[in-house]
Amino acid sequence: MAKVLELQFVTDLGKTTKVTVDNPIEPVDPAAVKLAMESIIASNAFYSNGSLVAVDSARVVERNVTEYEIV
Repeated sequence: MAKVLELQFVTDLGKTTKVTVDNPIEPVDPAAVKLAMESIIASNAFYSNGSLVAVDSARVVERNVTEYEIV
C-alpha cells in the first residue's frame, strides 16, 4: 500500500493546488502539518497555478495496487 500526504493550498489566482509527501509519518500531527504548510507559503518556493497564498487542507491518501504478470 502506498500512502502520500497531500498538502492542498489556495493560489493567488483562486485555484487549488497540491504538494504530496511520500510515506508520511503517522499519526499525522495536524498542528505540525499546518506549520509546515505556512512555512512553504512563506518561503515562496513553489509556483503552480499562481503563488501559494493560503492553507486549504491536508489528507493522507492510501492506494492499493495489484500487479499481474502477463505471460
